Amino acid sequence: EVQLVESGGGLVQPGGSLRLTCVASGFTFSSYTMRWVRQAPGKGLEWLSGISTGGDNTKYIDSMKGRFTISRDNAKNTLILQMNSLKPEDTAVYYCHVVVAKNGNYKHYWGQGTQVTVSS
Repeated sequence: EVQLVESGGGLVQPGGSLRLTCVASGFTFSSYTMRWVRQAPGKGLEWLSGISTGGDNTKYIDSMKGRFTISRDNAKNTLILQMNSLKPEDTAVYYCHVVVAKNGNYKHYWGQGTQVTVSS
């Protein structure tokens, strides 16, 4: 069974930093592109960043560039999002996401999410 467990969220002041982690199980983590998405209050899911299987190719939504860094530790089945220079508009529930292929079908998985609140 695929499981994604996020942690590391919390309350932080504007300009502060947080490090989110996502521990994966139930699939071959190192074989899949991983992503971070978020959902702000009253809004839909927003894709933030993706990282290739080996970690050598990363992509970010424009508003994240220079502030957030995605990385992964395949030995520990862990996805990481380092968030710096946080802004109130970054307040959201953050999820890691993977699309896993099984028996010719593709299924989306998200974790339970971790709440990030940026406020003074």
